[in-house]
Amino acid sequence: MKTKKTFIPIVTLCAALFLTACTGKGAATTEKPQDSQTEASTEATGDSSTTLDDLYQQENQIFADHEDVWNKVFGMMNKSTADPSGNYADFLASTVESNKDAFTKDELNTLTTDIETIRKIEEQIAEIEKKDTTSESADANDNSGSTSPFRNFSGQDYDGNTVDESLFSGNAVTVINFWFTGCKPCVAELSKLNELNDAIKSMGGEVIGINTETFDGNETAIKEAAAVLESQGAKYRNLSIDASSDAGKYASDIMAFPTTILVDRNGNIVGDPMLGGIDNQDNYDTLMKQIQSVIDADSANK
Repeated sequence: MKTKKTFIPIVTLCAALFLTACTGKGAATTEKPQDSQTEASTEATGDSSTTLDDLYQQENQIFADHEDVWNKVFGMMNKSTADPSGNYADFLASTVESNKDAFTKDELNTLTTDIETIRKIEEQIAEIEKKDTTSESADANDNSGSTSPFRNFSGQDYDGNTVDESLFSGNAVTVINFWFTGCKPCVAELSKLNELNDAIKSMGGEVIGINTETFDGNETAIKEAAAVLESQGAKYRNLSIDASSDAGKYASDIMAFPTTILVDRNGNIVGDPMLGGIDNQDNYDTLMKQIQSVIDADSANK
């Protein structure tokens, strides 16, 4: 499994997102030996994945070393400046430049130095991913109709109840909010998300939370997340999913938290992700317009 890239303001989540990648090699021997070319390809893929893991960890260590100032940056991120295909350092530099008056001289010096280090790491990552993309292109030809990561969805709520893709088919729109317990902007918007959930229920909508620290049924993380939700009066459903699932892999591509997306009745992602908390009224209003648009389209298709 190819490890995906996630950028977050603390290092504690890295293990949950990056170190979940594994290969399912069984102990039993097969009747036919593996083709040597396939064997070499598998080893090469494993090597590049290991290298990527190391590079991702280097980046997240930078964020952890200067956690306070980077937390300020992550809270300022604007999705309109994000280019998923670009160098992540450019995105960070743009965010810092747009808000430079919010930082002290020492903080700006720290951020500038860190960003240049990240830029060099990103260049290495891009080179490896370019090679991996080329090697995987043949397999992609058989899957030209890319499927949503929320098809064949499965998970459990914090009470242990199983949830599947019928979650989406039962709603005109499902709002999925990705968060983690140590993310201050994430926690700050929980009560507003609960308000949103109450507001869209009568419209055929629902808010769902996915705390990325609760992947793979992590009981300790689930208890911590549940306690935070309770403290904020958030009663909407939160789910634990498998890190190796398509939805789990999707979460591993998220660049900043909190991130909120809309999913239609067929499990398709609609529109662009929203970065930042909806406790910001502009973000809330924008999200509500997007929700109404999905609901209107759902009604028109009936």
